[in-house]
Amino acid sequence: MSALRPRGTDVARDADPVVVGERAEGVLGRSYRALSVGIVSVVLLIAFEAMAVGTAMPVAARELDGVSAYGFVFSAYFTTSLFGMVLSGQWSDLRGPLGPLTAGIAAFAAGLLLSGTAGAMWLFILGRAVQGLGGGLVIVALYVVVGRAYPERLRPSIMAGFAASWIIPSVVGPLAAGAVTEQLGWRWVFVGIPVLVVLPLGLALPQIRRRASGPVGNPAPGPEPRPDVHPAVSPSPDGSPSPDGAPSGAHPAPSPAPAAATAAASAPVPPSPLPPSLSPRPSFDRRRIRLALGISVGAGLLQYAAQDLRWLSVVPAAVGVALLVPAVLGLLPRGTYRAVRGLPSVVLLRGVAAGSFVAAESFVPLMLVTQRGLSPTLAGFSLAAGGGAWALGSWVQARARVEPYRERLMTTGMVVVAAAIVTVPSVLIETVPVWTVAVAWAFGCFGMGLVISSTSVLLLKLSAPEEAGTNSAALQISDGLSNALLLAAGGAAFAALGGGAAGHTVTTAGGSGSHPAAFVAVFLPMAAVALMGAWVTTRLRERT
Repeated sequence: MSALRPRGTDVARDADPVVVGERAEGVLGRSYRALSVGIVSVVLLIAFEAMAVGTAMPVAARELDGVSAYGFVFSAYFTTSLFGMVLSGQWSDLRGPLGPLTAGIAAFAAGLLLSGTAGAMWLFILGRAVQGLGGGLVIVALYVVVGRAYPERLRPSIMAGFAASWIIPSVVGPLAAGAVTEQLGWRWVFVGIPVLVVLPLGLALPQIRRRASGPVGNPAPGPEPRPDVHPAVSPSPDGSPSPDGAPSGAHPAPSPAPAAATAAASAPVPPSPLPPSLSPRPSFDRRRIRLALGISVGAGLLQYAAQDLRWLSVVPAAVGVALLVPAVLGLLPRGTYRAVRGLPSVVLLRGVAAGSFVAAESFVPLMLVTQRGLSPTLAGFSLAAGGGAWALGSWVQARARVEPYRERLMTTGMVVVAAAIVTVPSVLIETVPVWTVAVAWAFGCFGMGLVISSTSVLLLKLSAPEEAGTNSAALQISDGLSNALLLAAGGAAFAALGGGAAGHTVTTAGGSGSHPAAFVAVFLPMAAVALMGAWVTTRLRERT
């Protein structure tokens, strides 16, 4: 999801010597350095938190006597992030990304502090939910900042910086979090991160306010346009300015033909009949907000029912389904869950791939700690090679020579992911070396690198320009919703087979816990879901 600066802003500032100098710079040039370092550092800290929390989570769950609700800890984050993403998209388009970014980081930090100081599992899960809301606000707002603050030639570079921000945390994060957990306690993994956000925020926020604040239809604060140059604004069918990008939740007008765009650029724009202070402010799309809230509440009720396996849980499960189904149908492309060829299957594949992989990965450290007696540091280190392997897969799919074989490459990627997931629980057998997990997961991350990046490429290829924003939002919703639902399903299976008792099992490096079947009940179904994703890859190309 990205909201880009209006066309007229560039026209108005073409002759500005400051802008000419900026266009000759890279993302680390003097004009962009503070902003680039600031927003990439925010992504770096979010990535570090994701890797670190996964390492500390088994110890936290055992101390809070909540291993049976282990899956809920992760799914609560993804559930609230769904609402946060939709809200941030509309908030950014209507008011600019500064508000949702600031609010999102505040909520993210508050959630970390709440979880880090929790004395009961339900408070810990509540903190994760608050953190997820903040994460959803932040991630969308950051993409809007990139769209508004950077010229098109620099956007691939800053996006590459975002991707690279996950490599170092994937290696250092588990080691650092394991060391902190063992020496200081798991709570410091949560309460220490908010302090680290202050510096990158101090660098980024002033630049965001100058370059990317305000509604989409208005230029961001910055150098004043020359009085002899009038900005050009391309009208949409309803007469409102049309941004040079597709905001989430809206269908922008198609771009005009080159001749029309040239004519618009040379023609003065009549003044608005109302001063800006009296002009009506566009409002949020309440229907999409309601649908997003329905997805979050419905998924949350289904997760609650999955964790509390009693007959009375049928009631919240039924209400959850009643809220979830119409919301999903309203926000995702028609035919998504029937794997209709083309765009619906691309959106479905994103959810299948991300959900199966994240649900399985969430239980890897817990299995290694409780069943094979590893320390949190070593358990987290088993996932450390994943960041580099994922980046390698993304690099491979970006090569021009593999473009004709993209669908076949994605099929291979999903088969590799399924094989990795089904291999991981083999370490429940004492004779299987523990390093098998690290090797298998590196291959799984390579497969994910092939698939996840390719779904984004295919989505834009199959989307009309006026639908790119809406379809991109649908891709993120499919990703987050599948994470939440499959984590809830995995957590329910884990609890039903006695996984909660794993937290009370005393293990040694040579011994295993008493409930290996609970882990098998998580990994094997997720491998089956990933294998279904391999079938979905055969339906990505539309029939000709």
